[in-house]
Order: sequence, then structure tokens, then C-alpha cells
Amino acid sequence: MKFTATLNIIGVNPYVHVPDKILEYIFRKSGKRKGAIPIKGTVNGVPYKQTLIRYSGDWRLYVNTTMLHRSPRRIGEIIKVSVEFDPEPRVITPHSDFKKALNKNREAKKVFDGLPASRRLEIVRYLANLKTEKALEKNILRAIHFLLGKERFTGRDRP
Repeated sequence: MKFTATLNIIGVNPYVHVPDKILEYIFRKSGKRKGAIPIKGTVNGVPYKQTLIRYSGDWRLYVNTTMLHRSPRRIGEIIKVSVEFDPEPRVITPHSDFKKALNKNREAKKVFDGLPASRRLEIVRYLANLKTEKALEKNILRAIHFLLGKERFTGRDRP
């Protein structure tokens, strides 16, 4: 299903509202109206995989920089979006180096295990998408420091 939408922002997160007709279609296909709903499609012709999320009563499609280059700087732009339910399972396993770092630091592991599933996934996904070993090593250390309450990570304050 295709639509055009104005790119908005909430906090630091660019997003578009998905039209009600399309939401109803996705709800029927996914079999649910709550929680995160996996979707796929295109933004201005570029393929993406994403999750529809309801926040403050509204369903939003968050548009990150891999979906739309420099998206935070393009607020107000009208973009072309296609969207459909994505039934493929999405499993992201923590990087082995991150597992090792957690096992070496019991306090950080305890905090990590106590985080909501969505926050744990956010950290694991962030680390999984890093391109270089140097970036991974640096960000695993940042994630551990975040879990220990020593610094921010992925734009979030300490847990």
C-alpha cells in the first residue's frame, strides 16, 4: 500500500503518520492491533524493514537515516512511502563480544537482564548494525558504561 506523507519529528525521531485505511489493512494482515508490528516497504523508492509502533495514542512509522538519508534534517519534506506487513521472523542475536563483555561484568549483566525487552533489543540491534570492529569495540564499552550508569547510550540517559 502506498501513500505520501509529511516527515515530522518527535524528540529526535523523524516519523510519518500512517493513514487509517492502511493501518486497518496492516492490522488485518498481522492479526494484531497492539505492540510492535513488523513491516517492510520503501521510502522514496529505497527498501526498508521497520516496525510500526504506537506512541502517545498514534501509530507512527519512524524514519531513520538508513531509510531516508539525513532524515532528521528533512523535516517538513513530503515523502513517498509504501508499506506492508512483514511476516518474516526477526531474530537479532547479541554479538558474541557483547555477550562476553556482559559475562565479565555481573553488574552490567544484571541491569541488562532487568531492562524491558524493547530496550534490550534496542541495544543489541544498535551493536549488530555497526560496520567495523573498531566501532563495535568502542560501542560495547559505551553500552557497558551505560548499563553501569556512567554515560548515555543510543540517545538515552542511564537506566
